[in-house]
Amino acid sequence: MVRCNNRRATRCPACAEVYRRDTYQLITAGLRGGKGTPDRVAAHPRVFATVTAPGFGPVHNRRTDGRPCRCGTHHDQDDPALGTPLDADTYDYEAAILWNAHAGDLWRRFSIYLRREIAKRAGLTQRAFRDHARVAFAKVAEYQKRGAVHFHAVIRLDGPDGGDTPPPPWATADLLSDAIRAAATAARVDGPVVDGRAHTFAFGRQLDVRPIRSADFDGGQELTERAVAAYIAKYATKGAETAIGTLDRPLKFAAELAQLDISDHARRLIRTAWTLGARKDLEHLRLRAWAHMLGFRGHFSTKSRRYSTTLGALRDARAEWRRAQTAPPVPQDGETTLVLAHWVFAGTGLTDGEAWLAATLEPASGTEGEPAT
Repeated sequence: MVRCNNRRATRCPACAEVYRRDTYQLITAGLRGGKGTPDRVAAHPRVFATVTAPGFGPVHNRRTDGRPCRCGTHHDQDDPALGTPLDADTYDYEAAILWNAHAGDLWRRFSIYLRREIAKRAGLTQRAFRDHARVAFAKVAEYQKRGAVHFHAVIRLDGPDGGDTPPPPWATADLLSDAIRAAATAARVDGPVVDGRAHTFAFGRQLDVRPIRSADFDGGQELTERAVAAYIAKYATKGAETAIGTLDRPLKFAAELAQLDISDHARRLIRTAWTLGARKDLEHLRLRAWAHMLGFRGHFSTKSRRYSTTLGALRDARAEWRRAQTAPPVPQDGETTLVLAHWVFAGTGLTDGEAWLAATLEPASGTEGEPAT
């Protein structure tokens, strides 16, 4: 039996659980150390940040202040109406799909701005900043119920050589939090022009930045390392299919949409991605190939090189451990012969099929050696 290595819980729960646990170990190693990451990173400034997508139109939601939704209803947590537009005809489906398609580029731009903002607050130039500190992060993408991608990230400040060196005295969690807010506000990505409409993408106004404390300081108010790692890891096995009930596989033909048991909102998002994907000027976005992901084609999780270990290293270590468990014992006596394989008698002669094949390949009697005519 060979693993399919599909990370989606809807396709393969067993392989998805492996992904979830590996992601948990990857995040934890960057918070506490271990698996090649020094333990000193637990004392570095660390924050848990969430950046969201902008609004594309009013949707059904659950207000945190206890007031009803705009539709006048107090929605339950499992209400299928949550995340769907109040008015589907005015909802900006085009911008929603293109936002997902450019979300990865926007995060990259944000990471560049973040280093600039930290250097500015430390009174350093961008070139000098590299000699004093480094930014390390690990993030995961999550779909909101409305179908828009947003990112959860652990962001850490290290010394000039990464986690092996302590950060400078001016590097604090408060400075890092302020820089994240400024970078998230400033980050912009120019999108395509569709039918005369120019798109520019930025993060939404909802931004959450909180310092991460160790478990020793957990009084029910602070985020612990374990809670952050578990929260991020659970999204390693999820996609758009678990958020709004869309597909967990690529779409081959647009006609399939009529036969799928999905919500109208999900169907319109997929159809919009499919329609935009037919445009020649948008072919680089590969929207048809990623219509089931509502246009988002980025990795479900990414990290900076110096944050911690990698999923590949964890898989290699697990495979090596399994080989060690199943390997035969090595003899201690030098005169003992170690048998790695044995012979089993299979039989003699040919099977009926092999005998027939051999007979058909033999030359006809009396013709062997005769000259051709």
